[in-house]
Amino acid sequence: MENRLTVLIPCKDEERNIRACVESVRELADEILVADSGSTDGTLQLVRELGGCRIIEREFIGYSSFKNWAIPQAEHPWVLIVDADEQVTDELAAEIRKVLSGSPTLDAYSMRRRNYFLGCPIKHSGWGSSSITRLLRRDVCRYNDRSVHESIDVPSEKVGSLGGKLLHYTCQDLGEYIARLNRYTTLSAQDMHAAGRRAGYFDLLLRPPLRFLELYVWRAGFLDGIAGGAVCMTSAFYTFMKYAKLWELNKKTD
Repeated sequence: MENRLTVLIPCKDEERNIRACVESVRELADEILVADSGSTDGTLQLVRELGGCRIIEREFIGYSSFKNWAIPQAEHPWVLIVDADEQVTDELAAEIRKVLSGSPTLDAYSMRRRNYFLGCPIKHSGWGSSSITRLLRRDVCRYNDRSVHESIDVPSEKVGSLGGKLLHYTCQDLGEYIARLNRYTTLSAQDMHAAGRRAGYFDLLLRPPLRFLELYVWRAGFLDGIAGGAVCMTSAFYTFMKYAKLWELNKKTD
């Protein structure tokens, strides 16, 4: 394959997920690059036992910063970024091979994810309709300067779309998920504060229930049963925590 591919797996404390992730890209990748940000469990030992992976390590500062540090270290000109809690389907792998076997004129490709929450597939509440840009040219594409919910900074006309999906196992227990929400809301509040945003009564008292209604009713989260309700409720909680932390930051700097 002329356009050889590095699969980049950013991770920290992913002992539970890393094996399935690595094995899902084994036949696709010309290089598997595991970028670790300070794992204290058995993640790196397991990666070494699996074999066929190159490991790089750095302290975590922010998601964009970490990935932008890791991307240039890929050996090959194309990079597929796969989080440790994701797996590449056979259909997506075949589509990527087809793209790279030709002469791609685009700089990046987006794809959708098939999301699971506590093992349950989530098809509604917006989880089944969003796309993410993950296949990219190493020397062209970088993430924008955000601490969380980062995206690739590349013109839309240079981004194609793939039909295959990533499998995304968002969490295997609620404690793990709540810890992640806590981390994400802190970073998101910091981004908003740095941009001069302020939090008021509407943000703390009305945004969370409106977010729940949007996801559960308008985006039909109720069709995913109890798991769908839990996803919508935790999303509303995320909204409240994000603005509550922004309000806290506002108070500290007033």
